[in-house]
Amino acid sequence: MPASPSTARAINDRLALGLLQDRGPLTAGQLKQLTGLSRPTVADLVERLGAAGLITVVGESGAARRGPNARLYGIAADRAHLAALDVRTEGVAVLVADLVGRVLAEASVPIEGDTGTGPAVQRVVAAVAGAVGRAGVEGPHTVGIGAPGLIDPATGDLRDSAGLPAWHRSLSAALQERLPGARVTVENETNLAALAEQREGAARDRDTFVLLWLGHGTGAAVVLDGTLRRGASGGTGEIGFLPVPGTPTLPSATDCSGGFHTLAGAAAVVSLGAEHGLPAPATTDGPGAAGMVRGAVERVLAARSLRGLEGRGKSRWRRGGRGRRRGGLGGGGDGRGGGGA
Repeated sequence: MPASPSTARAINDRLALGLLQDRGPLTAGQLKQLTGLSRPTVADLVERLGAAGLITVVGESGAARRGPNARLYGIAADRAHLAALDVRTEGVAVLVADLVGRVLAEASVPIEGDTGTGPAVQRVVAAVAGAVGRAGVEGPHTVGIGAPGLIDPATGDLRDSAGLPAWHRSLSAALQERLPGARVTVENETNLAALAEQREGAARDRDTFVLLWLGHGTGAAVVLDGTLRRGASGGTGEIGFLPVPGTPTLPSATDCSGGFHTLAGAAAVVSLGAEHGLPAPATTDGPGAAGMVRGAVERVLAARSLRGLEGRGKSRWRRGGRGRRRGGLGGGGDGRGGGGA
């Protein structure tokens, strides 16, 4: 069944906006080449998107040439604004950006372990509101929250999970109440990292890949055929919950203790390093464990380098010693065995 004219226009508009988002400003001719659409269709969509305030003329192509230059069209960056929260067990980082990713304001909120749920949420909400104010915008179109833990696919909220602060699960509702005009979404931090790698990083040319997350906890994100797969229960990639030999207990639906996390998480790595005499980091979180691993690697490389130097020194001594002995026996000292026999 062929698409209706309105559906076709929506598809073309989305395609053009995606290209402008990914590649930056483009001329109508470049849009025609990249989309494969006809010149009249491209002219129509450019006019339509401009009238809607979604794109604007941001310059000219070939400004150094004589004669008329082609207009460059780009995303209208200030049409909407976004707030992003990186939620950790010890605090939250906040930034506000426009539609092309230009950061307009930032904030950081430390949350001590003994802080209650109410005060912790109030601090974070106040930090978000302050960053929005400093960015000079009335309110964000979308608030994105990246957090550790399982996301309930039915509600879109964080599930109850042992080992994570209770205030994590209260942030979404509190921000929605403070910013009623915004769309508030929550996503697992590992899934967000995979989307970032797919868009801007090592997986740009990959439709199918797995991102392994090693930090305070362990996890993975699975992208198949270009689409992030969360699973029916939201648990795809939660390898920290996998039962493995060598642990005293079994993981549960809400607690990964006894699973792979127990053997490979940051606390386990720090404990193993301490057993082998490595200096303990200030914290047993992901960065602390990573620093300990780097220290272990540096020690191994230094030991190998030292053994290599010692080996070369012994090899030179042996070669020299054999030469002297052969010379002495032969009486000539030149190692050929001639002389006073």
